[in-house]
Parts: sequence; structure tokens; C-alpha cells
Amino acid sequence: MTSWSRTSQLGALLIAFALTVAPLVSTVHAGENARKVSVLSFGLFGDQGVFRSEATGAAEIVAHRFGSGPTNVQYNSKKGGGATIDALATSLRMAANGMDAENDVLFLILTSHGSRAGLAVKAGRLTQTLTPSNLADMLARAGVRHKVVVISACYSGVFVPRLANPDILVITAADADHPSFGCRDKAKWTYFGDAFFNVALRKARSLKDAFVIASALVRKRELREHVEPSNPQMAGGENLEPLLIARP
Repeated sequence: MTSWSRTSQLGALLIAFALTVAPLVSTVHAGENARKVSVLSFGLFGDQGVFRSEATGAAEIVAHRFGSGPTNVQYNSKKGGGATIDALATSLRMAANGMDAENDVLFLILTSHGSRAGLAVKAGRLTQTLTPSNLADMLARAGVRHKVVVISACYSGVFVPRLANPDILVITAADADHPSFGCRDKAKWTYFGDAFFNVALRKARSLKDAFVIASALVRKRELREHVEPSNPQMAGGENLEPLLIARP
């Protein structure tokens, strides 16, 4: 066999190999790019406009940095509204129906007043309490594996033990024993919402980095105002880290 023939055969083999591997590489990248991050954001307490503003602003920022799926924002007002416990359960199921249960990510944002019992829901005359057990059951029934839950409320750390696991990342504005701050009626953000969504998440490449930045900002503000630390919490989500990298 001549050297020219061997070279021709080698070239043909390389071309055949490239034609075989290229579609596989393309498929892998297509799968990665096809991952959806669906955003669901609820402003639960209607008597103060800050929760409507925060739910809306947070959803926009998360969708811009991470989202490629639908965004659903609901909120209450002094006259009423649809951001109730039943509506949240329905919205979670509907969002899950349009998602790949194993590969997509459901990003839930809840903002309201909170207590050691859970989150306050106020829509006109309707008053409810969303408990950690309620929310844990809803998320389990949704059937989507990977979830992020961010709760901006006093005592919101009460949700961490019931929700956090390797597939569910939980971020809260406070621990289970302390209030958070900034729930003024005409404010655009609470202290934590401003620090986490409006400042940190606009520039951080990951939720973990955003949380570190936000926690420092909140602590600095609380020290300046001489209030007891709220101690924001972050737990779980080990399996989510490679899935959620923010866009530049």
C-alpha cells in the first residue's frame, strides 16, 4: 500500500469519526440549552404594596438571569386578589405540567409577613396561613425534581427543615427565631429582597454567591440601624448547583 493510499484512508476515517461524534456533541449541548427554569412568584400579603412590588421585581430578575421557561406572578391587594393557598397549589401543578420533571428547574418566590407558624396570606377579607407542611406537600405533589424556594418574610427559617434537601434549595430572609425588615407599604423591596434580588442576583454567577453578598449587605444595614440580626438562611440544593448558572 502506498503512503498516499494510507493517508487517504486515514483522512476518510477521521471524517467518518467526526461525522459520528459531532451529532452526539450537538445533542449534549442542545440538551443543556433546552433546560427550562420556570419562575413562580407570589406576593401573599395584600395590605402592603411592597409585597406586590417585590414579587414582580424578583420574578423579572430571576427570569432574566436564569429563566427560559414561563413566568407567573400573582399578588394580593387590599381589595382582594388571587394569590391564595389554593391558587399556589394550582399554579405549582400547572407549571409542573409543562416541565421536564427530571431536568427542568422550578423557581418559587414567596414574599409576605411571617410568623413561627408560617406565611401570612391576606387578600381583601381573606386571611390564611401557609405553613411549612402545606408548602412541603404542594412541592411534593408538583412532581418536579429540582426546585428553588426563596422566602422573604420574618421567621421564614421555619420552612428550612421541611423543605431543604439535595434537590430543593431553600433561601430565607431570616432564621426561625428572628424577624426580617423593610415591610413598608410604599417601599419597592424589603431589606432582604433588595439585597438578594435587586443587588446581588443582578451580578452574581450563582445563587450561592448571591446569598453570600446579600447576607453581608443585610447584616451591614441591620448594624447601621441597630436592630437584631435576621440571620438569612440557605440550605439544601446540592444537586442544583451545576444546573443554575446565571447568564452574563
